[in-house]
Amino acid sequence: MIDLPMIDWIRRKPAEIPTLELGQAQLPVVIKRLKQARRLTLRLSPAGDEVRVSMPIWGQTADALQFAISRKDWLATQLHNRPAKQLIASGSIIPFCGLNLAVEWRSSHPRRPIIASDAIRIGGPEQGIENRLRRWLMAEARTVFAADLAHYCALAGQSLPRLILSSPQRRWGSCSGKGEIRLNWRLIMAPPAVRRSVVAHEVAHLLHFDHSPAFYAALDGLFEGDMAGANHWLKQQGRSLYAPFG
Repeated sequence: MIDLPMIDWIRRKPAEIPTLELGQAQLPVVIKRLKQARRLTLRLSPAGDEVRVSMPIWGQTADALQFAISRKDWLATQLHNRPAKQLIASGSIIPFCGLNLAVEWRSSHPRRPIIASDAIRIGGPEQGIENRLRRWLMAEARTVFAADLAHYCALAGQSLPRLILSSPQRRWGSCSGKGEIRLNWRLIMAPPAVRRSVVAHEVAHLLHFDHSPAFYAALDGLFEGDMAGANHWLKQQGRSLYAPFG
């Protein structure tokens, strides 16, 4: 029998989800078997509320749990460094296109958010601020992303693909074999050059569906900014875009 220290796993109830102790937290370990997986991979959910292990379909559950235990220190560090969830209320600071804007709620303001100077003014019921701001940001994202996409597709000589707003755990964008481009709506909060670097990257995949030298040559011809700088920003500060809305 395999000893699984710190895993609360009741074998006689296999439907129950095992948990892993990380400091004061007890996080469920969610295991997914994927056809395309060739090895075990591990990550902490963006909300920091579960450990996720992906594994080949032929893998053993015990191996996945032991793998999670072996990376316990790393997971604890990830949990500690995760941006704390903000409470969205009047006076909160929300990033928008790289600017930090204060939420200014007054009952006399329009219900739909508007940007005025260094603030986002919003009216309507005070208790609904967070949901209305999220919907507004997603609407702004769709408009801005569509303009970026049209710009880079014109440069690439490509027809406009279908644009889908997404909320993935770790990816900022993706391009499917069907020619659909998905972009994480939170990019509307990032600096414009960072956002546009992701759009340009996905448009370059319409030309080369890989990361070959030809792909990077095409990307260099599309993106007008500092790609290395944009990638560095996403690596160092990208997780902060999850703080306002989880």
